[in-house]
Amino acid sequence: MLTTQKSQAITVRPVPPKVAAEERFKQERMHDVKVMLQDLFEREESTIRLVLDSLYDVGVINIINKKIKFSPLNNFLKSLAKLPKPVAKVLMWRWFKKNCAELLVNWLYRKVSF
Repeated sequence: MLTTQKSQAITVRPVPPKVAAEERFKQERMHDVKVMLQDLFEREESTIRLVLDSLYDVGVINIINKKIKFSPLNNFLKSLAKLPKPVAKVLMWRWFKKNCAELLVNWLYRKVSF
């Protein structure tokens, strides 16, 4: 048999205008930060692509070294890992443009929230 607790009336208090205005101001400023980051990414596209390229190279080497201990196969896979790089670069850039600004803004907001 299921029992339920007695329901109590909940009173809803309106949000004070000062708090609502402050919250709106914070949201607007964080939106501004996101727009500025997106603009920065567009202006510095070539630098970001080079960074992503380097991260891909290091990541592939680390994954192969971690997963494959047999030396001849390890070396073969490292040379083979360069083949999908052009496709990976396109996918990394798309993901970066779509997600990175939002992730950075959320991270920065958490850093300034006390």
